[in-house]
Amino acid sequence: MAINFRKIGLKKLDTYIIGKFLGTYFYSIVLILSISVVFDLTEKLDNFFDNNAPLKAIILEYYANFIPYYMNVFSPLFTFIAVIFFTSKMAGNTEIVAILASGVSFRRLMMPYFISALLISSLAFVLGGYVIPHASEKLINFEDKYVRKTKLDNAHNVQMQVEKGVILYIERYEVAQNTGYRFSLEKFEKKKLVSRLTAETIHWDSLHHWTITNYLQRDFQGMRESIRKGITMDTVIRVQPMEFFITTAQSVQLNNTELKNYLISQRNRGVGNIQGFEDEYYKRFSLPLAAFIMTLIGVSLSSRKVRGGMGIHLGIGLALSSFYILFSTFSTTFSVSGLMSPMLAAWLPNITFLIIGIYLYNKAPK
Repeated sequence: MAINFRKIGLKKLDTYIIGKFLGTYFYSIVLILSISVVFDLTEKLDNFFDNNAPLKAIILEYYANFIPYYMNVFSPLFTFIAVIFFTSKMAGNTEIVAILASGVSFRRLMMPYFISALLISSLAFVLGGYVIPHASEKLINFEDKYVRKTKLDNAHNVQMQVEKGVILYIERYEVAQNTGYRFSLEKFEKKKLVSRLTAETIHWDSLHHWTITNYLQRDFQGMRESIRKGITMDTVIRVQPMEFFITTAQSVQLNNTELKNYLISQRNRGVGNIQGFEDEYYKRFSLPLAAFIMTLIGVSLSSRKVRGGMGIHLGIGLALSSFYILFSTFSTTFSVSGLMSPMLAAWLPNITFLIIGIYLYNKAPK
């Protein structure tokens, strides 16, 4: 049954569309993630039993963090499905025609859609930037304990620039003892070696405080060299053991503030291989804005009443949203491999689909 929008007014129209949009959005989340949880539980059930995972931990530590993580990852897909589903239904019931015939412009019709997209975008930003990093850490800790071991307890051939011109090397570092073996610290000035500190072992105490044993300090001044030996010495090295084990995969465990500070510290050290962390940081801002782009495409695509109804719109919508996720994955790969700048890789899918959205908007019936 078509609704007479002349009688109910524009404010009620806004409330009507926002309620339909958000209701369908969260309904699709519950439906799809419920299916995902069932498949994931079926796949990991043997691991849970074999490792005696408590039911409370499975629910509160694993699936309570599993759901928000994948909810955020597939947020563009859920947005697209929600828009196309209820807008196609409105178009099929001739409600869109009634709205436009009552004097409401297509641009004005988009307003409640974009208000809904703003709410979804804000939720995605908070989840992706501050909630999911903590959830991801719990998720990984649970999997490491009850599914498969992912965390390393030692590191080999650690080499990194801890400050500008200061290069650290540790042949092997053991987490259980907080101790590194065969350590060296070299300092360069204008690409010239000015000092070299070597030691048999180095032990981490707290923050940036380290204790080295059986050390040899060599200082170079032109053609002269001074040597100093000792049994133990306390020193400050601006690095912590956790930095020996940070990989690109762990970037999802850092919130926006931590990720930004990490990038600044690594750039100050002159570390160049941080594309994965930069890509994750820029995606924290680009992904939430995808809600607006998917909304624009979804409304423009499904506001026309066509023969075949909702099925055609859903099919095209699923194809486009899947292509968006695939495009984002490929651009991330190009970024990590160094073929594309991280900022461009994060924003290119949005730019491409925004162009598609504007084209469809111009072609939509007004």
